[in-house]
Amino acid sequence: MTTTTTSVGALLRSWRERRGISQLELAGRADSSSRHISFIETGRSRPSEEMVLRLADHLDVPVRERNALLLAAGYAPHYAQTPLDDPTMETLREGLERLLTGYEPYPALVVDATYHVVAANRGIAMLLEGLPAHLLAPPLNAMRITLHPEGLAPRIRNLKEWRGHLLAQMERQIALDRSVPLRTLYEEVSAYPVAERPGDGEPEEPVAYVALPLVIEHDGQLLSFVSSIATFNTPMDVTVAELAIETFLPADPATVKYLRSLGS
Repeated sequence: MTTTTTSVGALLRSWRERRGISQLELAGRADSSSRHISFIETGRSRPSEEMVLRLADHLDVPVRERNALLLAAGYAPHYAQTPLDDPTMETLREGLERLLTGYEPYPALVVDATYHVVAANRGIAMLLEGLPAHLLAPPLNAMRITLHPEGLAPRIRNLKEWRGHLLAQMERQIALDRSVPLRTLYEEVSAYPVAERPGDGEPEEPVAYVALPLVIEHDGQLLSFVSSIATFNTPMDVTVAELAIETFLPADPATVKYLRSLGS
């Protein structure tokens, strides 16, 4: 949605309905009245800059979209969008590199809002060995590499389950953020053909996993990982707000032993 054709009231109403919150409930959270919220949504009242930010906070509006709300209300954007290669981001970049390096030999990477890889460690490079050049050309995209039939997909033993997990994750993000680029990526990767193989999803030995694992082959060895995703607390920059750090923890002793042997 563009701020040139959509009022701040309509945008706020859209976010409120998306979150499933009534005008009365939002008013209570924002220390306002349902009448005032109604007037804002219908355009009868212009909210102050502070009110726009307060409502956006209680509606859990993404940082990028908070700027859009402010612009629609006639105010300047509140949050900067600093390129990651900007000199002011040097400390952040160094911190991310230390984090990824410290996690080796286990895989870890940093992606942006549309899953473009902005940093990765040697554990990720190991998993990508042998992939075609066209998939590894910048900008590297984690979803495309994982689900493309020429990417990691043929190596993932539980592709059906892992693919379902990734697509559901993207669907949740699209529902929350209304991102057009993310929707475009979703439509692309969800349309990739899925080739099933006998035995897919069956580990060599029964393992009591604590979460859905990524079961993937590397050089004839079956590896199992569970993943976790971390984001920054209370970001004040759009770029930082949209970064996510994904780490892959070995899910069984065989994977630990194999990765440590590679590291040595």
